[in-house]
Amino acid sequence: MSEISSFLVARGDLQRCRFETAAAEALQPGDVLLKIDSFSFTTNNITYAQTGDLLHYWQFFPAPAGWGIVPVWGFADVVESRHDALAPGERLWGFLPMATHVRLQPDRVDAQIVVDGAAHRRELPVGYNVYYRCAADPLYDPRYEDLQSLVRGLFTTAFLIDDFLAEHALFGARSVVISSASSKTAFSFAHQLHHRGDAAESVGLTSANNRSFVEGLDIYDRVLTYDQLDQLDPTRPSVLVDFAGSGPTRSAIYAHFGDHLKYSMAVGMSHRDLHPPGRGLPGPKPEFFFAPAQRQKRTKEWGRDGFTSRFGDSWRIFLDSAERWLTITTSHGQPAVEQTYRATLDGKVAPAVGNILSL
Repeated sequence: MSEISSFLVARGDLQRCRFETAAAEALQPGDVLLKIDSFSFTTNNITYAQTGDLLHYWQFFPAPAGWGIVPVWGFADVVESRHDALAPGERLWGFLPMATHVRLQPDRVDAQIVVDGAAHRRELPVGYNVYYRCAADPLYDPRYEDLQSLVRGLFTTAFLIDDFLAEHALFGARSVVISSASSKTAFSFAHQLHHRGDAAESVGLTSANNRSFVEGLDIYDRVLTYDQLDQLDPTRPSVLVDFAGSGPTRSAIYAHFGDHLKYSMAVGMSHRDLHPPGRGLPGPKPEFFFAPAQRQKRTKEWGRDGFTSRFGDSWRIFLDSAERWLTITTSHGQPAVEQTYRATLDGKVAPAVGNILSL
């Protein structure tokens, strides 16, 4: 294999994008080359791009100056190996570039995982550097590969949000207000709240266009459009879990609840008009939720097997619902990748659609 094709976006202007083909570097002892088979693309990947500098997402897969490669979740197969423990043909799942191939430099390999130890990734959150060996992954099921690409990473974030809020007893709140309720991470989180069965009410905020989809999920206790905030009791102690990243929406929620807003969590940017967190807001400062930190904490406390077991129990329940809620579309080639990227960036992908791509 002599060339690698990649999809690049301008770090300063996400509307600008292009494809690049470059010569592949020769493998060094211990390296492996993966051929990327398929990956998902959702609004979560747009969030990776928007926070690429702030949260170092651009560092995972180096690109020419001024450009970046958006990370995605997907499946890849080993096609060349100079590592004794990894043979051609092995299938892995994990964090990948939007490209045809990627080279890994594993510094840890055991029965279930491969950890990339490339120099540019060593200081990044380890959870993103882990690749799961499908043959030994207890959560892998070949029937659900597309769903795994689409929502396992997002559901992991949702699982950890739910765990974090439960650990803090919802900060004393009796309602959880969830913006961008139609987003895949948001409804994954709402699914966790629903199945945990706490006394707290879950309120999904969404657009008028997406309201019927959100109501059809049947996991939110209440579904309101953004202009219906006045229907919520302003004296009810509440938590905001903000997947939208909309400054005006956040300000309206703060104004409505005042001192009764007990905690504010910033997660996503689906509305793409994020105001600086906390600026001009009278209540609790929005706290950005960084899922790898909570995962690292719980893995240390529970052990890797303990985390996998607890997560797996919730994941298997969620799969049944996700299969009913989502319609998966599969597209191949450069035009399809660019078209899906632009549609997602512009908010033109219906919430029930799950895009699986391949270059």
